[in-house]
Amino acid sequence: MAVDPLIELRGVNKHYGELHVLRDIDLTVGRGEVVVVIGPSGSGKSTLCRAINRLETIGSGTITIDGQPLPEEGKGLARLRADVGMVFQSFNLFAHKTVLANVSLAQIKVRNRKREEADRNSHRLLERVGLADQADKFPAQLSGGQQQRVAIARALAMEPKALLFDEPTSALDPEMINEVLEVMQQLAREGMTMVVVTHEMGFARSAANRVVFMDNGRILEDRPPTDFFTHPETERAKDFLSKILKH
Repeated sequence: MAVDPLIELRGVNKHYGELHVLRDIDLTVGRGEVVVVIGPSGSGKSTLCRAINRLETIGSGTITIDGQPLPEEGKGLARLRADVGMVFQSFNLFAHKTVLANVSLAQIKVRNRKREEADRNSHRLLERVGLADQADKFPAQLSGGQQQRVAIARALAMEPKALLFDEPTSALDPEMINEVLEVMQQLAREGMTMVVVTHEMGFARSAANRVVFMDNGRILEDRPPTDFFTHPETERAKDFLSKILKH
C-alpha cells in the first residue's frame, strides 16, 4: 500500500448506456509513484485515466486527490485540472499560437502569472523538454514528437501534483516515440507522480513502480513491473503478454 496516497479511487463504476466500462475500481497512487496502466483496447484504461481529473464523470464510488474529493465543476474543477495535468494522445495545442504562448497561456489565465514571468517559466520548461530553440514556431511547424513535448511542458507549467498521460505516444511515428518517452523517463526520475496509459512495454518495465493490468473494465493485476512481466498471475495477462512481447 502506498505510504502517502496522492490519488485514490474506491469502488469506482462507470457505464456508457449498457456498457460497464469501469467495474469496482480500487486504485491508490502514492506521491512520487509512476503507475503504468496497460491492457487490451476497450479495457477501460483511458476512461480510468480521464476519470481521475473528471474529464469523464463516474457513476458511483469516490475519487480523491491529495485527500480532497473531486470537485463537481466550476473553479474547484479548474484548480484540480491545474493540479493534475493531462497529456493526451492528440497534443491539443492551439494551432494559432506560438509554442511559447501555448505553454504560457494557462499560467496567465489559471495561475494568474504576469506574462513576463509566465514566458520566463515557459522558456525554462521548453529547455527541459529539449525545445528551447522552438519557442517562436507554431505547432504545425513541429514534428509530432516535438508537439507532444510542448504539451508536456504546458502540463508542467502548472506545477502539477501529478500528471496523467493518456496514450501519449500512440499518435506518433515510431522514430518520434523515444524522444517523448525520454522526457517522461526524466520526469519519473525526478519524482513526478504519474499515471500513464500506454502500449510502450519498455517504458512500463523501466520507469514504472507498478504496472496495472486492466481487462473488461476491471483491474486484474497491480504489481511491480518485474513481477508482472516475468510472472503474470492471471491467464488474461499471460495471454496479453504472449501476444505483445513476441514482436
